[in-house]
Parts: sequence; structure tokens; C-alpha cells
Amino acid sequence: MARRLYRNRPRINMRRVGLYVLLIAVAALFVGPFLILLSSATKPASQDVFGFPPDLIPRPPVADWFREAWTTIPYARFLVNSVIYVGITVPIYLVISALTAYPLARIAFRGRGVFFMLFLSIMFLPGELMLIPRFLVMSELGLTDTFAAVILPAVLSSLGIFLLRQAFSQIPDEIVEAARMDGANEFAIFWRICVPIVAPTLAVLAILGFVSVWNSFIWPLVVLTSQSKYPIALGIAYLSGVAGTDVRGLAAGTVISLVPVIFVFLLLQKRILNSMGGAVKG
Repeated sequence: MARRLYRNRPRINMRRVGLYVLLIAVAALFVGPFLILLSSATKPASQDVFGFPPDLIPRPPVADWFREAWTTIPYARFLVNSVIYVGITVPIYLVISALTAYPLARIAFRGRGVFFMLFLSIMFLPGELMLIPRFLVMSELGLTDTFAAVILPAVLSSLGIFLLRQAFSQIPDEIVEAARMDGANEFAIFWRICVPIVAPTLAVLAILGFVSVWNSFIWPLVVLTSQSKYPIALGIAYLSGVAGTDVRGLAAGTVISLVPVIFVFLLLQKRILNSMGGAVKG
């Protein structure tokens, strides 16, 4: 009887336990800094923010540092600027990437492979390498210190073209040929059939584009001189110069800047998971 109970007892899968421990450790590694940041932004002045191990519980929680960060600099203006940059850049970026990737994937023309290799090679160039050429172009066009100077370079991305080209290439030929037999022209096939199929990839690119534009720092720093046109990343750097060693105010300003990024990710996470699931099946 005792042997039978021993055999029938649930066995612990040590491999699965180890996997969960590893996942928890990785999650703590990524979430930990954000929790420390949020804790620092809500701690009162009497509580140390540099203690080790970190004390994550504010005693008591305060919102004073958020008000200070919002009023010390024109924070609302910087947020509006970033919303303008993102709202204009990301849709244009997606349209240009899709219109460029579709012919590279679905239309046979001479030199298609050469063009694709050029886009692929540009993808591996460091962004800092293009700062001076871009600035010279914007200067010649008279666009320095304008919203257009920040937006125009960001709407072109070899990474977006590459990912969408791969997504368009995976669409079965039978679907496209059936549409052609029904009399659909090339643009109708692109817009009504192919774009809905690659919508998860477009959602991933929207997230990547949003984060890239929202966190853009070096290029706006180079091309902008007016504080009224600063995006939020430059605004945080400006807050650092104004606040000096006020760590709590800097933490509060950074937390505010992260809220839109988290919101957009939560809004599009279903599309992202669908894209990942499709990639795993493929």
C-alpha cells in the first residue's frame, strides 16, 4: 500500500522548476530597475534612495516630486512635441516601409536582389555615422531647428523594410495569384490582401518606431537649438541640468515619460504576440 501511494504521488518536474526560477530571475532583472525608479520618485525627502539593498517601499508615498518635475521645466510642451514627432513619423514610416518592402518581396524586376542587399547593408551602419551627412543635408535645405528636421530622417528605416519584406515573402503565392485572376490590380492586392496579413508585423514595427522616436536624443540634440521644440528625451536631460542632484525629481520625470510607452505596448501587445506565434509556427 505504501509503495502504491509513493508511486502515485505527484512528481516534481525539476526541469520545469528550474525554468520558472530562471524566468523569475530574468523578469526581476528587467523589472527591478523600473521598481527602483518608481520607488525613488515616490519616496519622501527624509528617506534614503541610495541604500543597499534597495528599500522599495516609500514611507509614506508622496507625489511632490512629480509636481516638481512637471513645473520645473516646460514638461507639457516637451510631451506635446514628442506626441507630434511620433504621430507624424510612425504612420509615414510604416507606409514607406510597406510600399518599399512589397515590390522587393512580390514583384520581379531587374536588380531586386541588389536593392535588397543595399537596404540590408545600410541596416548595419551605426546611426552616429550618419549624423554629419544628415545635418549637412538639413542645413542646405534650411530645415535645421524645425520639426521637419527631426521627422524626415526617422521615416526611413532599413530594418522596417527588411522585416516587412520577410513578412510579404511568406504570403502564399496561391492567395496572390487568385486575387490576380479575379481582376485585382497590384495596389489592390497590396492594400486589401497583403497588408492585413502582415498586420502583426506592422504592429511590431509601430512599437519599435514609437520607442525609437520617443527616446530619440542625439539627433534632436544636434539639429535643434530652440528649447520649445525639444522632445521628451531632451527635456529629461534639461531637467537633469536644472535639478542638479535632485534624484527624486529626475526619477519622477522619467516615470512620467515612460507612461506613454507602456500604454502603447499594452495597446498593441496582442498583435505582437500574434506575430511571435506566427514566427514560431513558421
